[in-house]
Amino acid sequence: MILAVEGLYTSYGLSQILFGVSLHVTAGECVSLLGRNGVGKSTTLRSIMGLTAPAQGTVVYNGRNITGKPAFRVAQLGIGFVPEDRRIFPDLTVRENLEVARKMPASPHAREWTVQRVYELFPILSKVNDRKGGYLSGGEQQMLTIGRTLMGNPDLLLLDEPSEGLAPLIIRDLGIQIRRLKDEGITILLCEQNARFAIALSERAYVLEKGQVRFSGTIEELRANEEIRRQYLGL
Repeated sequence: MILAVEGLYTSYGLSQILFGVSLHVTAGECVSLLGRNGVGKSTTLRSIMGLTAPAQGTVVYNGRNITGKPAFRVAQLGIGFVPEDRRIFPDLTVRENLEVARKMPASPHAREWTVQRVYELFPILSKVNDRKGGYLSGGEQQMLTIGRTLMGNPDLLLLDEPSEGLAPLIIRDLGIQIRRLKDEGITILLCEQNARFAIALSERAYVLEKGQVRFSGTIEELRANEEIRRQYLGL
């Protein structure tokens, strides 16, 4: 098991967001965290990443307790975070955005992510190599954000609403590229409001409502549970 989260309670000021969220991810899996907007999906990822410290609960990564550690320490241990708002450097070119995030793999035997390898995953980025980030389309920015995170050579990738605001054709292409990442051996925890997109990519899923896990199981079990899909996902 690469990630084990137990009993997370997280607040923003006086607003309690998470109420005992627990989940686990096994190496090589793509696991989805599903639910409508505002149910605590992004807060769960931020709590794992150390961007929002939980008040209670534990986050264990590769057998190491990382609860409340600063985000840069968590990243150094091998977790990459792709935020919903992308946060690329608008005044840097595509190549500069990628190169600034370069970090050597933790294992000397791991295959390193390079700019060229990112371009092989996202060919469209090679065509806008010299374009500044602020002039990219939404789809190009999302690909660049994922590519920049990959340059840190993570073992676990946290994807926060990657399909948000993208056109259907771009979402389809993004799904293909996420599958390729799975084939590369990267473990993925995917936070998505677009349940159909996430279900097509995942082996297992957790469904959140009001900061609590209402369902956990395989994708086959989720597809068979009409009540959960209708009540919490609108499917």
